[in-house]
Amino acid sequence: MFTGIVRERGRVAGVAETPHGVRLTVEAPETARDAAVGDSIAVSGVCLTIASAVDGSLAFDAVPETLARSSLGALTAGDEVNLEPALRAGDPLGGHFVQGHVDAVGRVRSTEREADGGVRAWFDGPPEILRYLVEKGSVAVDGVALTVTQLDERGFAVALVPHTLAATTLSALVAGAPINLEVDVLAKYVEKLVRAT
Repeated sequence: MFTGIVRERGRVAGVAETPHGVRLTVEAPETARDAAVGDSIAVSGVCLTIASAVDGSLAFDAVPETLARSSLGALTAGDEVNLEPALRAGDPLGGHFVQGHVDAVGRVRSTEREADGGVRAWFDGPPEILRYLVEKGSVAVDGVALTVTQLDERGFAVALVPHTLAATTLSALVAGAPINLEVDVLAKYVEKLVRAT
């Protein structure tokens, strides 16, 4: 379980094909300091298990299912990724409940700089996940917990404050770029319970 509060921006050191997918190596000195093989880390919103932790770098194995359901397959050496270690008992819940199970890959529609130094960003996504979004509700974009400010038939808008821009990869958004989307899991449970009655 995660909260969508990014702890570090890591840099992809390598992406190597393996018989079972790809081995993704990320330079992440802060995260690696307290990490161990077998720990779960959200990598741009995708829950992955540490396969190796050496000299400030973490390696993860991404299987074809993960690559098909996320934007990780498009990563190349030098790309930055958002990193969040899994919650531990007693950790504060600063964002919202995030599982690291990407629901869909969306696209950046547009970004617009605001007078306060923030950015208003629009993202497009498939209808099957947009139905779970509500204005002022939660969504995770590349592993970052955000609040939906506006919706239309194609997607949704968020307001990115200067701190979020400084602490995450969302400062580098460009129109057309793929992004990992995860909707609030509580909405899915509510939907299932309502359908059962």
